[in-house]
Amino acid sequence: MKNGFLILDFGSQVTMLIARRLRDLGFYSEIKPYNEPLSKIKEFNPDAIILSGGPNSVYDEKSPKRDLKELLGVAPLLGICYGMQLLSDQLGGKVKPGDSREYGLTQVSWNSEIHKAMKMPWPAQHKIWMSHGDVVDAVPKGAKEFLRSDLHIAGFISEGPEKFMALQYHPEVSHSEYGTEFLKYFAEWVGAKATWKNKQILHAAEEMVRATVGETSHVLCALSGGVDSSVVATLLTKILGPERVHCVFVNNGLLRYNEFDSVMKAYKQYGLNVVGIDAEEQFLAALKGISEPELKRKKIGGLFIDVFDNALNNHLKEYKDKIHFLAQGTLYPDVIESVSSLGGSVTIKSHHNVGGLPAKMNLKLVEPVRNLFKDEVRRLGEELGLTHDFISRHPFPGPGLGIRIISDITREKLEVLKKADHIFIQALRDEGLYHKIWQAFCVLLPVQTVGVMGDGRTYENVLALRAVTSVDGMTADWYEFETSFLKKVSNQITNQVRGINRVVYDITSKPPATIEWE
Repeated sequence: MKNGFLILDFGSQVTMLIARRLRDLGFYSEIKPYNEPLSKIKEFNPDAIILSGGPNSVYDEKSPKRDLKELLGVAPLLGICYGMQLLSDQLGGKVKPGDSREYGLTQVSWNSEIHKAMKMPWPAQHKIWMSHGDVVDAVPKGAKEFLRSDLHIAGFISEGPEKFMALQYHPEVSHSEYGTEFLKYFAEWVGAKATWKNKQILHAAEEMVRATVGETSHVLCALSGGVDSSVVATLLTKILGPERVHCVFVNNGLLRYNEFDSVMKAYKQYGLNVVGIDAEEQFLAALKGISEPELKRKKIGGLFIDVFDNALNNHLKEYKDKIHFLAQGTLYPDVIESVSSLGGSVTIKSHHNVGGLPAKMNLKLVEPVRNLFKDEVRRLGEELGLTHDFISRHPFPGPGLGIRIISDITREKLEVLKKADHIFIQALRDEGLYHKIWQAFCVLLPVQTVGVMGDGRTYENVLALRAVTSVDGMTADWYEFETSFLKKVSNQITNQVRGINRVVYDITSKPPATIEWE
């Protein structure tokens, strides 16, 4: 039985979107490094193999390469951007440096005969997203050119014994018209079946947990208060029972306004076996004077481990000999942003819950949603019976408000940020905007400016508002508020939160920025 699509990552920052689009269409997909061993690829038994884009040139000696002939012996191939150039280079075509770089929206035209014969369900001419410097000057032997831009060959196909397609553009990005339609067409062309649905996601997660944890081991579940870890805890409790799943929810002082109490109440309602631990003093003392964002993340991650280790030795000491696993709500985007081994893509930032565990804990990791996107986790939560209001909350980073203070962390700064953030989020709810936005939050900047309040001079902090729309967090655009809404929120914050005299709004998309500021 075929298992969906295997995507080999050659270093593109948008490789994750290929998997995301295919899963949206109902086709399971996984991403592996470009040099994944052939034996493991055969074991996966894919419907097709997709070669991602990447920043390199095929004629560069240090560029990532592998034998595509052997891959064609396993499954049909789709080459995207660098993947297309690699196909051409290895299968008898020709790649050369372009006279000019082709970047951004570009008009393309499909070969009219092939377009008609293959019943391609999109216009013969439309706009797509290009991002390349090298070009394919000649297609592989036996292949047919089926797509051109104004300047270059943009696609070719082979329907012989070795089946492959190739595109110079990126169908996975939202800017490419009919990109999703093309991916669906390719999936049907190779005979793949759309079986990746909600119940299949739940079934796969259950199988993973049972195979990993076994029949007798207990699990320590690290709860952050966010959607991901909450879904993991509920999933584990459903599969293993509350007596084998010991949840720990830590108040690290970096949570949102009144969040610890409200989330603890929800956890009890969902039947989780949860212990709440107040470690605010410990976290704030350890973070004192630290401003560099990566140091903050690593310090916070290490502190969480210390707290969970302490819980294991004290609060849960009667179960210590039975607890063999630590569960975390790690997601696929967390992994891709933290690990650069997937085809050499650049590490954007570390995530405190990505990586191994210290030897002193003597535990193994179980991460049931590690291969899922945020919206897949939310759908899984619905299958498990979590309420819509709970699972539709905006994403919240593991390091919490610690990375929304762009300087060292103090109790005073946290109080200012919590109050301002509460006003912003409540205003979104009052105006019916909360669920139209993927993520919204405030950032306390390390900048003070002169202001006037009550006929007196002030010299206080600048606060930035951030609100973005997205599907999966891999790309995002800023939300266009009515100016009256921004005016209202700014007035409320500056009037009600002592310490802020200026409010600004972040209008930067991802890319070039990330959603969080740190």
